[in-house]
Amino acid sequence: MKNKKIIPLAGALALVITTSALAQYTPPPPPIPFPGFINDYMRKQDPYLSVWDIGGSVRLRFELKENGLGLPPANDFRDNTAPNGKNDNSYFSSKVLARVAYTDKWWGFYVEGRSSETINDHRSNTGAGPVPAPGGNNGPETDGPVDLHQAYLAVGNHKEFPVSLKVGRQELSYGDERLVGAFAWNNIGRVFDAVKVRWQNPWFAAEAFTSKLVLPDDNEFNIWNDYNVFSGLHLTTKQIPKNTAEFYFFARNDVIGSATANPGAVLPFQTAAPAARDIYTLGARFKSNPGELGNFDYTVEGAYQFGNWKQTVTSARLDQEAFAAMANIGYTFTDSFGTPRIALEYAYGSGDSDPTDDKHETFDNLYPTNHKFYGYMDFFSWQNLHDARAILSVKPTPALSLSLEGHLFWIADTADNLYNAGGVARGGGATTGNGFGRNPTYDNFVGTELDIVAGYAVNKFITLEAGYGHFFVGKYIEQTWSNPAFGSKDADWFYVQTVIRF
Repeated sequence: MKNKKIIPLAGALALVITTSALAQYTPPPPPIPFPGFINDYMRKQDPYLSVWDIGGSVRLRFELKENGLGLPPANDFRDNTAPNGKNDNSYFSSKVLARVAYTDKWWGFYVEGRSSETINDHRSNTGAGPVPAPGGNNGPETDGPVDLHQAYLAVGNHKEFPVSLKVGRQELSYGDERLVGAFAWNNIGRVFDAVKVRWQNPWFAAEAFTSKLVLPDDNEFNIWNDYNVFSGLHLTTKQIPKNTAEFYFFARNDVIGSATANPGAVLPFQTAAPAARDIYTLGARFKSNPGELGNFDYTVEGAYQFGNWKQTVTSARLDQEAFAAMANIGYTFTDSFGTPRIALEYAYGSGDSDPTDDKHETFDNLYPTNHKFYGYMDFFSWQNLHDARAILSVKPTPALSLSLEGHLFWIADTADNLYNAGGVARGGGATTGNGFGRNPTYDNFVGTELDIVAGYAVNKFITLEAGYGHFFVGKYIEQTWSNPAFGSKDADWFYVQTVIRF
């Protein structure tokens, strides 16, 4: 009986680590469930050893980026990138996660170490000359040789009592991760030092948390940003027929000093933080339950922000008035080969229409996993943007999945900046009057992106994945680099990776 009560929580912990190892979409599952070599051995020896969960994963990835690094000095899509000479990047990354967890009837713990390394990442050079980027001796996704990714204590048993507690370093993930996510695609990921209380019953599940963002720092032990507090209340219910509904309130509070809390912090965790902000986000998300609408499915989400925002230490505080919305509707051909699904999606994040007034209208994307949504080439975030997206996914065999996507991007307000995937406003990279920045007279069509991604489950512990993307520059980019000394150019991206679970 003891073993039966323990297995569900242990399995949930294993699912967390498995999900974290994946990339931007879910590849095919292994042909048979695989708890890991050590777990498999221990449970065959003694079923009661299922209280332990020991395992991990190794992710190896090669990426090639041409004319789009996605980070400052914002030379994306620029043909002549002097003084650096080129805007291409090809690098290898490795991410190793190893965990030890224990789950008893009323309590458990989870400890996970991580090593994140990159080789030949040109993003180490953020300006003229070999100037290292903050956070990594060899790129902003380097955080080694070993650091503590997660370490928390969990108390509670929802089969016996409705309230549980989780305290320690942990990932926070809500909804589709458009606002709060583990950022697993990144070679480091995102964690918080947090206290979280969960209340679960047959009608709803509610979580309340308060946390501080952990700042990765290469070759140093990662610590939290002491000038930052991120808190929230998130409620999920299935009481609305045929839907899973989520309602949330998030509070992001950064005080003076946040932007320089740790000069060694890895991009883009720290560079997006202004001197101060107190931004409060109210939102809701509705997602259809699988199969309850026949072949159709949908997801809609909307969020409104209020509070205040401060650009620099010396600038005035501005009232935050921003919002964002998205809608996705899909249809699955269940009787066709490969069960193809087609979907259309629209996402909007507000921008600031007047930089001279007392309002800040740019939506704050908080702590998302943007790689999933606004093009796999990682150029944009959910702020000052219109994104029209078409998706075709097919599964020719149980072990193979394919996804083809297209995006049309418009900047929501040309009086505001174009923001990269880390929430940083693109600016500079050129002489005054030509280059990224606030360009209110420009056309608002940014460009088109086409992506294809394939995943293949080789066996129960190895997954392969590859993808290619091409970005066709639009009128906004052409005008941005219209100076004959620069010129605009399309961008390309390719990656191949493998995930090995042990």
